[in-house]
Amino acid sequence: MTAPKDPFQPLDDDARALARQLISGATYGALAVLDPASGAPSVTRIAIGTDLDGTPVTLISSLSSHTAALRADPRCSLLLGEPGPKGDPLTHPRLTLECTATFLPRDTSHHPVLRDHYLQTHPKAKLYIDFADFTFVRFTLTRALLNAGFGKAFKFDEGDLGGA
Repeated sequence: MTAPKDPFQPLDDDARALARQLISGATYGALAVLDPASGAPSVTRIAIGTDLDGTPVTLISSLSSHTAALRADPRCSLLLGEPGPKGDPLTHPRLTLECTATFLPRDTSHHPVLRDHYLQTHPKAKLYIDFADFTFVRFTLTRALLNAGFGKAFKFDEGDLGGA
C-alpha cells in the first residue's frame, strides 16, 4: 500500500504574498472557537483588521459568546477570503489561520495607536469602539493553510508570514 500524496505544494513567495493579501484585505472573517459550556465548535462572523505589523485583530464585545469562549480557551481558527462575483466559490483563494487569541488591555500605550489604525479600515466602528465592553483581540498565528485554487494548497508554520 502506497502512502497518500502530500496535498501541499512547497511554500513560495507567491503563496506568501497571496496569504498576506488575504489577511490585509479582509474586513471580516469566520471565527471558530470551542464553546466552554458544551465543548462543541462554534463559528461566528467577526470584523477583521490588522495590527501595525499585519497581525490579524478584531474588536469584540465582552457580551458575545465567542469572547467567553476565547477567554476560556484562546485557541481558535479564522477563515479569510471571499468568493468572487463569478465562478465556483471553491476556486477562489481562502486562508485558514490557526491562532492563539490575546486580549489587548485598553490601558497600554499601544491601544490608542491600534484604535486609530483600526478605524482607518473600519470607520463605522467609531460608534462602539470606545464602549467599555469592547476590547481588541490579537490573533497570533500558529499554523495556516492556504487554498489558492485547485491543486494549489500550501501550509504555513509560525513565522512563515512575518508579523501575521
